[in-house]
Amino acid sequence: MRVHVDTTVCESHGQCVFAAPDVFAFDDDEELVYQSSPDPGRRPAVRRAVVSCPVRAITLDGGTA
Repeated sequence: MRVHVDTTVCESHGQCVFAAPDVFAFDDDEELVYQSSPDPGRRPAVRRAVVSCPVRAITLDGGTA
């Protein structure tokens, strides 16, 4: 499973952090950091993050979900 966040689109709403806090987080500078290859067992949480992103900045496996 591959995750990508388009940082030029991301507005740091944080919905992904709520949906999958072990995959997405904010660093000390309030910038989003994420695992690009999370454990496959995290797929349901990552899918929730993809659909909850209000600006659709997250893609999963080359598609949106």
